[in-house]
Amino acid sequence: MISKRLVLAAFVSLGWVSAGATASLAQDRTAKIGVLSDQSGPYQDSTGLGSVAAAELAVEDSGLRARGWKIDVLSADHQNKADIGANIARKWIDTQDVDVIADGNASSVALAVTQLTRDKNRVFINSGAATSELTNEQCTPNTIHWAYDTYMVGSGTGSAITKAGGDSWFFLTADNAFGTALERETSAAAKANGGSVLGSVRHPFNSSDFSSYLLQAQASKAKVIGLSNAGSDPINAIKQAAEFGIIDGGQKLAGLLLFISDIHSLGLKSAQGIVLTESFYWDMNDGTRAFARRFQQKMKNKQMPTMVQAGVYSGVLHYLRALEALGGNPRDGAAVVAKMKDMPTNDPLFGKGLIQPNGRKIHPAYLFEVKKPSESKEAWDYYKHVATIPAEQAFTPLDKSSCPLLKK
Repeated sequence: MISKRLVLAAFVSLGWVSAGATASLAQDRTAKIGVLSDQSGPYQDSTGLGSVAAAELAVEDSGLRARGWKIDVLSADHQNKADIGANIARKWIDTQDVDVIADGNASSVALAVTQLTRDKNRVFINSGAATSELTNEQCTPNTIHWAYDTYMVGSGTGSAITKAGGDSWFFLTADNAFGTALERETSAAAKANGGSVLGSVRHPFNSSDFSSYLLQAQASKAKVIGLSNAGSDPINAIKQAAEFGIIDGGQKLAGLLLFISDIHSLGLKSAQGIVLTESFYWDMNDGTRAFARRFQQKMKNKQMPTMVQAGVYSGVLHYLRALEALGGNPRDGAAVVAKMKDMPTNDPLFGKGLIQPNGRKIHPAYLFEVKKPSESKEAWDYYKHVATIPAEQAFTPLDKSSCPLLKK
């Protein structure tokens, strides 16, 4: 199937369509949003169907449907495989004319989709994948990186723990693009604050047995064991570390990327005392609580939103505001992203912010410590706010970004 957008572009290039016709296209009040996430694997709680619910809430809150816009939300499971994710995105674009892809968790998937949306001139709003390459070497005019990245979580947690005395590290790292990037960022933060890295070990993604890796970490005598992984991996590692008596032996576990859904799976008895960095927590203020209650009602498991799902909401809402400001959908992904960068961001979940020229959306980040069971007053009351990292410090400084767009 050949899309209407491609046919019109061909006619314009041949001079068969008037300027008036192309102007009318700019008034097109339709948009298709594809939410691409892990719906059946280790990230299904932190992204998955919750990201779809978040996108639907963003459409609802934009008010565009009530003003005559036709906005569709599609979703698919990429199974944490780059080829499957890229094929779904390509099919969406080529046969269903999808305008924007949201979430895109799993760094390998995101890196594939960011190049595809550049080549097809669509929009990619990533909130699920962590790799900071999306706003560095692999940046494009069509991608915006929302919510968090490896620099934010690595620098925030690494700096805080090292400053507090955890000045020697050993890493258990997922053997993928995300894990490697997260270890690199955290190591840099630890060293910048006077710490040292005693070693690291790679493990396969979605591992069930961490015994040999934990024994290596235990033997290193490092004060901190950094879990440079996500999904079910840190959950399994934390549970097995308790069985080996690692915490009782004086070593500290640092969950470098843990979501509130992971803490819920672990339970406060196992997770208490873990320090982590997030840019969203459902119980921060009246605005986050109001959104969280609405989100919870959409979820069969009644979970609270994660940082990723909050990012999907915020990113999609800003995208729709940009379309409205443009007077319609121009069917030009780079132009829409440029408009999104021109407009300041503002919503109840992340507050006021902006999108940098390299596509990095910036806002404050927060250091949290997981509560003891005795400190929790209700379900999902899991975090104590330790410190706030200002927006300009939470993400890679522009003068240190290697994004080619900054050279123009």
